[in-house]
Amino acid sequence: MRNTSYLRIIAAGLAAFVASAVWYTVFGGPTARLSDANPASAATPALAMLFVVAQSLVVAAMLAYLVSRLGIVERRAALRLGALVWIFPASILLGSVVHENVPRALAAVHAGDWLAKLLLMSVILGTRRKDASPEAPDHRPPQGESRAQTVDAVGR
Repeated sequence: MRNTSYLRIIAAGLAAFVASAVWYTVFGGPTARLSDANPASAATPALAMLFVVAQSLVVAAMLAYLVSRLGIVERRAALRLGALVWIFPASILLGSVVHENVPRALAAVHAGDWLAKLLLMSVILGTRRKDASPEAPDHRPPQGESRAQTVDAVGR
């Protein structure tokens, strides 16, 4: 992760938080109707927001690690990574449908939120400017180099 700027990780985490806030603003009504959670047992809004920011930063750091180790430098590869990583929360949400009788529509709202966040974070972390200088901390080897060379260079 040495080649990843911490500012990119923070930007990706905060962008995911904002995207999630927008997502649940749009789908908040259906989510509240589908959820049978006791509102009294839920965290305060401020605590919930802090949790989501922290969660987004942790996920962004893990994605940055994967982007770095895989040598991802272009948008298409970043989107593929985001979609592949999305399989994990989607599988967990599917398990909640099967084992805990969570409504499919509610799981779909949450899965959509995770997909949007993971794609956004992956693109922020895995896309480099064409004019990035080699001295910059975000520099990646040219696209023509093989993946093995990229991973070896990152591991040093």
